[in-house]
Amino acid sequence: MSEAGFKPGVAVEIEQSLYSKRKKIYPRQVHGLFAALRTSGVVVLLGLYYIIPWLQWDDRQMVLFDLPVRKFYIFGMVFWPQDFFYLALLLIIAAMSLFFFTAVAGRLWCGYACPQTVWTEAFLWIERKIEGSRPQQMKRDKAPMSWNKFRVKASKHFIWIVFSLFTGLTFVGYFSPIRELTYNFFTFNNGPWEIFWIFFYGFATYGNAGWLREQVCTYMCPYARFQSVMIDNDTLVISYDAERGDPRGSRKRSADPKQQGLGDCIDCTICVQVCPTGIDIRDGLQYECIGCAACIDACDDVMDEMGYAKGLIRYTTENTLKGKVTHVFRPRTLAYGFILLVITFGAAYAMLNRTPLAFDMIRDRNTLYRETSDGLIENVYIVKIMNKDKRAHRYQLSVSGLDGISLRMDVDHIEVNSGEMVEIPVRAVVNSGAIHRRSNELSFKLVAEDVEDLAMTEDARFIGPLAER
Repeated sequence: MSEAGFKPGVAVEIEQSLYSKRKKIYPRQVHGLFAALRTSGVVVLLGLYYIIPWLQWDDRQMVLFDLPVRKFYIFGMVFWPQDFFYLALLLIIAAMSLFFFTAVAGRLWCGYACPQTVWTEAFLWIERKIEGSRPQQMKRDKAPMSWNKFRVKASKHFIWIVFSLFTGLTFVGYFSPIRELTYNFFTFNNGPWEIFWIFFYGFATYGNAGWLREQVCTYMCPYARFQSVMIDNDTLVISYDAERGDPRGSRKRSADPKQQGLGDCIDCTICVQVCPTGIDIRDGLQYECIGCAACIDACDDVMDEMGYAKGLIRYTTENTLKGKVTHVFRPRTLAYGFILLVITFGAAYAMLNRTPLAFDMIRDRNTLYRETSDGLIENVYIVKIMNKDKRAHRYQLSVSGLDGISLRMDVDHIEVNSGEMVEIPVRAVVNSGAIHRRSNELSFKLVAEDVEDLAMTEDARFIGPLAER
């Protein structure tokens, strides 16, 4: 053994694997239950991605993150930078969902919903339509360059590039009105930042889904590295049943594998041919496995043809393979599930009961109090109001907490436009006889004149002298 703890031959093999030239993977097309689920996921997710920016809501784009005016339209709601709290909640929900589903059934996100997987599936579909099946692609790549090969390759990359630019245009359409953006794109009137992000995101899509593919999952994605801390022996993962399948070997369909001393695996390697990352699931669970279940569909087809029972490769747990009891409800899943439910319902309640108004009262700390010419005690405040609704409102401000207290303002009414923040000085005045403590609690209430339910209260302190007894 060397000082590093590895045999010299093993160390050389690892070094060669890290620095060896990438071998292109040609995933074989597969049909079956999981392939249908994956295709449905691709169609639904890409459909939503490309269609949502074009939908309208109240004469505006239904989903639009308008950064220049700092307005974020999501369906009928308008969010502002001050509502960052909700974005934080959504990110926490996304993280907890990832933890929960990984603990239950491994890399479901990677196999069915990850953008890298979704767009790669779309690019592979285009490639198969133009270049043909796996054997045809491999044969063409080995052949010398010819006019036919150049024409096919050029057609594929042209469609890839157009599709990528459309993806980039749609992405920018979430931040800039997509109808105007599209018109300006084809008339060459887009701004420099819009052009930059359209081409940048388009280039990223073309590079990741067209060229890098499995390398993003294998080398660039951090999730592949830390997934092991979220799974255990009770997690459903795609596994090869070695006890049933080994020893492997080819045989005729009519042959009895038991008489030949063989397991059910006929060593056809189709499970390897359909794998988008090029691994052999029969070698055990590997971090490169994205959980797409293509090997399950492929192996089940082979088992059907051979007349064997399905499930040689299947979703199962390490405990099941070892003949132990699997526990779906365990501390890990219960904790993740409970936290996810609490945060999800809390976020939904907060958003549904969200008040599109920000209201704050700040007392002038330069002067504790002062006495007016008519003998009243006065405190000065700065009222800050932000209208987070999509239309202007006129507000009424009132105060309570001391007998006979009233407000004096320099304006007749408070009117705030949509997205506007105003600061207005107000003075609270009260007879000194109503003051019984140095510091008194006040409650300011702001109510919209046209919408009674649009109201907020804010507590403040009133400082004054003690009344003479």
